[in-house]
Amino acid sequence: MLTRILLLASLALAPLAQAQSLPSTRGSLVVIAANGEVTRANDQAVAEFYVEEQDKDKAAAASRVNSKMKEGMALLRKADPTAELKSHGYYTYAVYDERQPNVQAAPPKRSLIGWRVGQYLSLKTSNLAELPRTVAAGQQLLGLNGLQFGLAPATARQLDAERIAAAYADFQARLAAVARAMGRQPGEAVVELIDYEGSGRYGGEAPEAMRSVSIMGSAVRAKGGAPEVAEPSFEPGETTLPLRMVAKVRFQ
Repeated sequence: MLTRILLLASLALAPLAQAQSLPSTRGSLVVIAANGEVTRANDQAVAEFYVEEQDKDKAAAASRVNSKMKEGMALLRKADPTAELKSHGYYTYAVYDERQPNVQAAPPKRSLIGWRVGQYLSLKTSNLAELPRTVAAGQQLLGLNGLQFGLAPATARQLDAERIAAAYADFQARLAAVARAMGRQPGEAVVELIDYEGSGRYGGEAPEAMRSVSIMGSAVRAKGGAPEVAEPSFEPGETTLPLRMVAKVRFQ
């Protein structure tokens, strides 16, 4: 009889002993990282044009650059009246003879053979349907130096709410998984801090830069007028805006 009582007592105390051996999670502070991202088709393009001339006469080179840039801007405005144009990077520098004389003596000073003059022009537009025609119009007189696709600022701002919601949904799913692993309920957790940049400094870090597609082009020089240029082909692609968040939660 005594043996049976002792056996029953040991069976009753076994779960209690096992429970006492598990660490308590009350008051535990847990850091959970989550991610959210949204993807949209690019709706803005920035094309970089330029013109460059070289001549022994500096004034002649500058005059041709100024004339071509003025005519090129007119062609671009006509092709896309909604585009934003911005000129920049005007440069003038001397060009020297780089040939090495075949002499044993000290080489003479390099001789000036001309002047190189150039200027850049940026075109920003959301009219992607007409972009090939616009670029071809500019290439009649200007060289295409580069093309980037991305999201317009207004579109990027609209997507902020979506990527925040996506990051928070991922956080809730991870919190539920952490709670189950700890033998707790998600409702027992209290969120103490959320860092929506995931910087570790809890603010003050710049948002992620937009991913863009860049296409480099070669110059198209016009001689004897402005000949027609075949329209190029572009694929604007899409941009993904990521958002990383880090949250601190404490289980009650």
